[in-house]
Amino acid sequence: MKGVFKLNQHGTNLKKEVIAGLTSFFSIVYIIAVNAKILQDAGIPLEAGIIATVLSSLIGCLLVAFIANVPLIIVPGMGINALFTYTVVGSLGLNYKEALAAVLVSGILFIIVAFTKLSIILTRAIPNSLKESISVGIGLFIAFIGLQKSGIITGSSTNFVALGHLSSPIVLASIINLVITLFLFLKKVPGNFLISIILGTIVSYFFGIVHFSAMDSGFISFKDYKNVFLSADFGKLTTIPFWTAAFSLVLVLVFENIGLLHSQVNGMLQAPDKNGKSFKAISISTIVCGLFGTSPSVSTVETAAGITAGGRTGLTSVVTGLFILLSLFFMPLIKLVPNTAIAPILIIIGGLMLTNVVNIDFTDFTEAFPAFLVIIMIPLTYSIVDGIAFGFIAYPLVKLFTNRQHQLSLSIFIISILFLANFLLNAIG
Repeated sequence: MKGVFKLNQHGTNLKKEVIAGLTSFFSIVYIIAVNAKILQDAGIPLEAGIIATVLSSLIGCLLVAFIANVPLIIVPGMGINALFTYTVVGSLGLNYKEALAAVLVSGILFIIVAFTKLSIILTRAIPNSLKESISVGIGLFIAFIGLQKSGIITGSSTNFVALGHLSSPIVLASIINLVITLFLFLKKVPGNFLISIILGTIVSYFFGIVHFSAMDSGFISFKDYKNVFLSADFGKLTTIPFWTAAFSLVLVLVFENIGLLHSQVNGMLQAPDKNGKSFKAISISTIVCGLFGTSPSVSTVETAAGITAGGRTGLTSVVTGLFILLSLFFMPLIKLVPNTAIAPILIIIGGLMLTNVVNIDFTDFTEAFPAFLVIIMIPLTYSIVDGIAFGFIAYPLVKLFTNRQHQLSLSIFIISILFLANFLLNAIG
């Protein structure tokens, strides 16, 4: 281990790396239940979603460990899984097998970006205000989904949405669990989300939402997973919705990972020379996700927990990945986790992503208005793609209207035209 991961050169040792890996595991293990629940809304059976999440997370952590030798957590990301389920499947009309094919194509495009100078070109071409607004809009979307799953927000025939029935057991359990989750998070309790899921499930039991008597006694069944693994369907490869899905996935993957790696590898680890290798490893993991049957992976914000605990090399990622694999032994318990225990985490993660709004220059209306459109239209249209499209179409318009066309690049024009063409084609169709 010392030789492979160069522990001495990185000022660390085996004990520190293992502890950091365990810390990373407890900070991210909640994703197994949360991601599987979101994938279930796309039509992927819950148990198959759990297996896909675990296996893709293991491979993602191993890839970044041996390619870049950094202590990153590479698992299916929050936000991108919402894009996969509620936009690609829900809005664009692809089934989950066709959506997995779009993930594979997006992975190929992502690899092209990561292994060429396109990543630098795109980073410079897209305005910071639009990059930041995508994260904020997705955060609001995730929080909105959490509020729906909790029953706190419900559908309304007159106002579209309304406050749910506060006397409902589901709403009461969700509110109690939100308070518990918020307390643990703000107190920075190690493994706070995992603990909140356990306590939230127990609370839900007392409200009659969870029935432990219905818990499976078996270990793991790959019966459903056989229909998900390598199930990508390219039947709609020549359609506009398919390429809209693939393009949207790439857009979010590239900019989200660029931002995260800048913070983690350049900032916390002070290792800018490893940024490119990390980016390449994550791009390869997207292909793995498409094959294994889940939404794409990203370097998660929880990576900070492992780095703070002393993780400096890929050994931390290896330990994290192996413990994620061992979590399959607890599948019967994971399957019991109700929406009332998951929803509070979605709401808090949404709140965390909202903090990016401070990086948008609201003093310049030509920057603020397109960003505002992205932020508000993602949750209101229930589509990340449509929300992004409004902002990208508006950006060159406001610049042209104020005679500031010199601030526009050819790339932003091309992207805007593609989004506009997609709207027009959908309207005609």
